[in-house]
Amino acid sequence: MMSDLTVSVVQFDLAWQNPKANRARIRRHLDSLEDTDLIVLPEFFSTGFYENPREKYETMDGDTVAWMSSTAREMDAVVTGSVVMQVQQDGGPAYLNRMLWARPDGTLDWYDKRHLFRFGGEHHHYTAGGARKVFEHRGWLVAPFVCYDVRFPVWCRNRGDYDVALYVANWPHARQYAWDTLVRARAIENQSYVLAVNRVGRNPAGEIYRGGSAILDSTGMPLALCGESETVQTATLSRTRLDEFRSAFPAAMDRDDFTIGDCQ
Repeated sequence: MMSDLTVSVVQFDLAWQNPKANRARIRRHLDSLEDTDLIVLPEFFSTGFYENPREKYETMDGDTVAWMSSTAREMDAVVTGSVVMQVQQDGGPAYLNRMLWARPDGTLDWYDKRHLFRFGGEHHHYTAGGARKVFEHRGWLVAPFVCYDVRFPVWCRNRGDYDVALYVANWPHARQYAWDTLVRARAIENQSYVLAVNRVGRNPAGEIYRGGSAILDSTGMPLALCGESETVQTATLSRTRLDEFRSAFPAAMDRDDFTIGDCQ
C-alpha cells in the first residue's frame, strides 16, 4: 500500500528584493517543523513580485537554488516555490517565473509559469513557460502551478495524471475572494488535494497581502488553514481516502477530452 504524504506550507511576509533575509526568515519557520515530506513556499519567495526582473533575479547556479537543495537534503523533504529566474535563451537573457523543485537527493527540476499576469504587466518582462509538469515524490504525483495559472482550469485539469496540485502565489487582498474560491474549485473539479500558498504583508507599492494559504482535500474541504498571519501549517494527505473518494464518486470518467496548443 502506498504511504501517506505529510506536507507543510509556509506563509510569511517577504522582505522586498532581499533573498538573504527571506531565506533566513524561512529557515526560522522551518526550525519549528518535525517530519515532513514536502515544503511549499510562496511565489517569488526570495524577492516579492515586481514587474521588472532586471532589478533583482536568481540564476540556476546562485545562492537561492543552492540553499533550496541544501535545505531539501537537511530536511529530507522536497522544497518548492517560485523565483525570478534569469536564463540564456536565443543568445540573450530571458526572465522566467520559475517554480523550483529541489529533491532530498540533490536533483532539481522546475516548472515555468505558463500564464503571465497581464494586469500586472508580467507579460511585458517575463517569458511564458510552455511545458506542463508533473513531479513524482514518494509515490505521489504532484502538479505545480503558479499564481495566475489558477484562473485557467483547462491548463490545470487533472487528466488522471496527478494526486496533488500546488498553487504558489503573491495574491493581493483586493482579489482575496477570487483566490479563496478558485483554489477550492480546482480541488473539487480535479478530485485532487490542493496546496495553495500565498504571502502576507505589504509591498512598497502599498498592496496588501493577507495570505489565505490552505491545504485542501479532494472535496475542497480544508485540512489546514493559515489565516492572515505568518505561520507554517502541516497536514497528512491520505492515499486511502483519496482513492476511496475517486472510486466512490468517479466524476473523472466523464471528463471531456481536449488538447492544448503549444503544450510540450
